[in-house]
Amino acid sequence: MKYDEYSRPLLTENDAVELLYRDPDLDFNNLVVTESRYNKSLSDLHAGFIKVQEYEKLSVTLEEFDQNNQNHWFIPDQYRDLDIAKWVLDQCNDSAELQRVGEELLLFQERNLFPLLCYLKYLVDVMHDNMIVWGVGRGSSVASFVLYKIGIHRINSLYYDLDIREFLKE
Repeated sequence: MKYDEYSRPLLTENDAVELLYRDPDLDFNNLVVTESRYNKSLSDLHAGFIKVQEYEKLSVTLEEFDQNNQNHWFIPDQYRDLDIAKWVLDQCNDSAELQRVGEELLLFQERNLFPLLCYLKYLVDVMHDNMIVWGVGRGSSVASFVLYKIGIHRINSLYYDLDIREFLKE
């Protein structure tokens, strides 16, 4: 499948038909089909039930699109308003953990990543509440003790003396 510069899937007529065969109850409201002939057929077939979104170039730059999405995290208010720094600091058990978390939080703050940390906390809570299993951890993210405390991975980077700079390249 191809995607436009905004990461929206661009469906051909064949892609759309294949998706419909796989899932007859598929919600077509957010799919973008690049061929108007198919859009008309689909609209005629499902008249009054669904609205087919035709592909159109967005009137914002890619940078504006990214910034807009980064400023609007679709999470419950309790997570959006969460003081994530305080929450993570409260999870610390000793002074070594407090020092490491403090160091990492400064790096996250410099990069304006607190909204991402709030989202990750929400994601972990949702997965936990729904008994969804996720991995132990992989890649450079295991170097972050803050992500360990949030529950993204299960590798204690403080115990293994992993350098946070492996995750947040400086």
